Amino acid sequence: VQLQASGGGLVQAEDSLRLSCAASGRTVSNYVMGWFRQAPGKEREFVATSWPAGSKYYADSVKGRFTISRDNAKNTVYLQMKSLQPEDTAVYYCAVTARAGTVSSPGYYDYWGLGTLVTVSS
Repeated sequence: VQLQASGGGLVQAEDSLRLSCAASGRTVSNYVMGWFRQAPGKEREFVATSWPAGSKYYADSVKGRFTISRDNAKNTVYLQMKSLQPEDTAVYYCAVTARAGTVSSPGYYDYWGLGTLVTVSS
């Protein structure tokens, strides 16, 4: 599975942005699809995940501001981000897995995209 994330950019605080992650090589409709982020000097952290059946799970830091969704026909997962804050600045990565496990752990995911940079200015 190859993943291509896009949609990052430079925005101001309180702006919105939508990230996309297109999968190729395999249909991922039955995969768990997630988003992580990594700020400079920090470890990669969990943001959100979407299960094939429709359940979603968010990190507390983004709950209520970010929404994960998926379009199985397009083999794509999205991350709609609202009310962005400078602390949301990071490289955002999408990841997928067909296994069961701890969705907030990077090690749970088998395939990763290269990431897209989101910079939020104050």
